[in-house]
Amino acid sequence: MNKSPLIYILMKKFGHKSIEELGFYVYSLVDPRNRKIFYIGKGSGNRVFQHCEAAILEDEESLKLNLIRDIMASGAKVEYYILRHKLSEKEALQIESVLIDFLTYPKFNTEHVLTNIVSGHHQWDEGIKTAEEISVIYDCEKIKVRPYDNLMLVSLNRSFDDAKAQGVYRRINIYEKTRKYWAIAKSRAAKIDYVLGVYHGIVRSVLKVNNYEWTLFDEDKKIYFNKERCCFHGALVTNSPYLNKDVSDYPFGSGGAIRYISIVDNG
Repeated sequence: MNKSPLIYILMKKFGHKSIEELGFYVYSLVDPRNRKIFYIGKGSGNRVFQHCEAAILEDEESLKLNLIRDIMASGAKVEYYILRHKLSEKEALQIESVLIDFLTYPKFNTEHVLTNIVSGHHQWDEGIKTAEEISVIYDCEKIKVRPYDNLMLVSLNRSFDDAKAQGVYRRINIYEKTRKYWAIAKSRAAKIDYVLGVYHGIVRSVLKVNNYEWTLFDEDKKIYFNKERCCFHGALVTNSPYLNKDVSDYPFGSGGAIRYISIVDNG
């Protein structure tokens, strides 16, 4: 990258008066070549400009940063829009969440719109839902295990909410949240038919297991486990009878993240 765009990016700053007046705000980044919003964020001060600075000054690869680099390489400039300002941090978080949810909701959007990795805050709990989904979530039936199905319940309480997930618990989608990295006995893995991702006592995902592998470290090789963890491979079953069912009759142990259910548990 030559120096001229670098100088341009570093010059993009709000003055002190603007920063004082803005407070917390919600912003969007727009590709001027097609007039499309590609990122929604929240912040204060000069947060809105920091993505473009990172695209030049850092080597990190991401969909967002690579798109920004592509825009600049074409000779164009990312456009910045402040969508709402004079907000509290809580208000900014809520508005950001609504916008991300709205722009990524698959029933409204036929193409991927945003480069945001993290979904909106409380997207599952409070985000867009059909009337039927509201009933399913809040009027959940108790789970009924089919004969001969061997289930493994896994807690998603540390990974499901993207806004709160940290470190190894931060995953790009529900499939990745459900399938890894589980500390189970090697003798157990081959017996599991379905892995059920559970968040706040409700089954949020159902993974039909095809195979599995073992690892001593996460995919970035930044975290090493004290013993091998199981990573399942398979497919999410979106029409599973287990999905959105109440599993409160099968609580996790104190501090535990795994619970097994089979026909034996049901007499």
